[in-house]
Amino acid sequence: MVTLGMVTMTPGSHEAASSGPRRARRAPGATVARRGTRQPVTPTTGGPMCGIAGMASTSRPDPELVRRMCDMIVHRGPDGDGFHGDEHAALGMRRLAIIDVATGDQPVYSEDGRIVAVFNGEIYNFAELRRELAHRGHRLRSAGDSECLVHLYEEHGADMVHRLRGMFAFALWDRDRERLILARDRVGKKPLYWRSDHASIWFGSELKSLTQDPRMDREIDPVALHHYLTYRYVPAPWSIYKGVRKLPPGHVLTWERGQVTTRRYWQPDRTPRPVTDEREEAERLRELLLEATRIRMVSERPIGAFLSGGVDSSAVVAAMAMQSGDQVKTFCIGFDDSLYDERHKARMVADRYATDHHELVVTTDLLDVLPRLAWHFDEPFADSSAIPSFYVAQMSRRHVTVVLNGDGGDECFGGYQRYALMNQAGRIPAMPQGLAAVSARAGALLVERSGYKSARRQLGRLVRFAAESPSRRYACLMSCFTPEQKFEIYSHGLRDRLAGVDSYRLLEELFRNSSATTDLARVLEVDTATYLPYDLLVKVDITTMANSMEARSPFLDHHLLEWAAGLPDALKVRNGQTKLLLKQAVAPWLPQELLHYPKQGFGVPLAAWLRGELRDLAHDLLTDGTARDRGLFRPSVVRALLQRHAAGADHSDRLWALLQFELWHRAHAVPGGPVMTEIGCPASRA
Repeated sequence: MVTLGMVTMTPGSHEAASSGPRRARRAPGATVARRGTRQPVTPTTGGPMCGIAGMASTSRPDPELVRRMCDMIVHRGPDGDGFHGDEHAALGMRRLAIIDVATGDQPVYSEDGRIVAVFNGEIYNFAELRRELAHRGHRLRSAGDSECLVHLYEEHGADMVHRLRGMFAFALWDRDRERLILARDRVGKKPLYWRSDHASIWFGSELKSLTQDPRMDREIDPVALHHYLTYRYVPAPWSIYKGVRKLPPGHVLTWERGQVTTRRYWQPDRTPRPVTDEREEAERLRELLLEATRIRMVSERPIGAFLSGGVDSSAVVAAMAMQSGDQVKTFCIGFDDSLYDERHKARMVADRYATDHHELVVTTDLLDVLPRLAWHFDEPFADSSAIPSFYVAQMSRRHVTVVLNGDGGDECFGGYQRYALMNQAGRIPAMPQGLAAVSARAGALLVERSGYKSARRQLGRLVRFAAESPSRRYACLMSCFTPEQKFEIYSHGLRDRLAGVDSYRLLEELFRNSSATTDLARVLEVDTATYLPYDLLVKVDITTMANSMEARSPFLDHHLLEWAAGLPDALKVRNGQTKLLLKQAVAPWLPQELLHYPKQGFGVPLAAWLRGELRDLAHDLLTDGTARDRGLFRPSVVRALLQRHAAGADHSDRLWALLQFELWHRAHAVPGGPVMTEIGCPASRA
């Protein structure tokens, strides 16, 4: 049994007691902002992080339902709530006060009360927007950012989203036009679910809010399940429930008297621009990162940073330390298994910038945390790094309310090794269609009929990879279950329902519609549109908000994203090396050895867990009568996967996806159902 262990560092071990903040080093390109000094960019601040929920209807809405919807997400906003109700709309929110703690309550209204909004997020350019709105005669009653929304709508209508710099999901009700506007930020940092029967529309920050309506059908969408088993997450616009949808990032939804329309409002231009001097580009990158970090450091509550030891989070910590008058608080997670432990790298940065450093060794009872995660993640979610993410958020919340992180650095600047592989694979000439089909099938047969570690199996994977189009090559790299593996494990009934549904087409369509001119640039665009918002940002949002904490991501500032999108490929990936320009830019800030470590990721010893601490749990949950009676998967295939993994083959990704689906189903899919009460987890409130 794994046991919980929290490491409280002793003096000299990075959690030393301190009589006062230690002065951090400056680095080239840094602009140091001290308290009480004028900063080089107009100061900005932010508003409340929270959860929102509500409904609009052609008939009278149900305000009590909206209150129950908000009660389900109290963890997103423990500091208060707010509600609006009229003849056709009921809006609610839960508040986590970060800025404008005294006067930042919601909902917010226009001067005449005609426009009302509830908001989840931070608008970093709100001070500039407030000045513009005041100049145009609007009366602003609060000191925060939320109120800007209603006045921007009066000025620009739904195009107001183009004026916002930050992370957000909001609902805005135009009473006179009986129009509801729902919108998400450009890259999807904040979530938003919705469902509609045309006469009414319901929305919420989390899916568990919508399930508070007893009339909602909880039928599983088989297409969503099909996509989940490929990608480890349910991509937008699907949700795991048939009648519920996710609003995709960078989209606006309009419901007006029963009619629903959605439109995309943002997509960065990936046309490469000419670059004459890499040093100038590196300097510009430092400037952009410093500014994006600085505007995310404003808070009336304690602030810190996740420090994994990778280049991205280390660069953010450096940018914070160079612009803060206080000692930066940093938080790191680790494992006893050295293959997954990066604490030594994080300590290099903590030492360099004299941060107030905290570490946690995950020696946790997994039978406790897995049901808790299943309750917080409203859909099946099979990224196992959610476990350390939850624990580092839980640890950090004891010290701070806001954390900065390095999310987005890989997608902006080409950090994953798969980008180098795709860049090299792009040199393989395209096969004629007939030969490609034969080669792909031959490769598949070699994989299917070979031992797990055999050379024939590896040859089969290579043959198949070479035969595919670039989009399908990439889909293969990102797959948990391949199409063949999914149809092998499906029951006959599920197989019939999903005949002709190809999850890889999602990526093929994105490749086909991309504005990029190279395969590498297309892959970066695809990851920014899929893996980033539906995996990484979901993980961070859910695990931080489960602990009533806000996460901010400087690399996902849309000004920096748009600038990075126009960089030529050679400044991102070259000769098998990744993230070239970013490493060049932050080299003056970081220990040199840190720049040359191979990317490790935020992994966990999943294969070992499924042969050890989680072996009995996985076997029991995946093979008991409850799972079998669901009729989705073939029990013999599931048992064979468990047996082969126990014997030494690595099927951990697929078993983990099945296990997370089973945990989710027992937590949510049955109204009022328990969350694994048989292993001691508290009952679900879903």
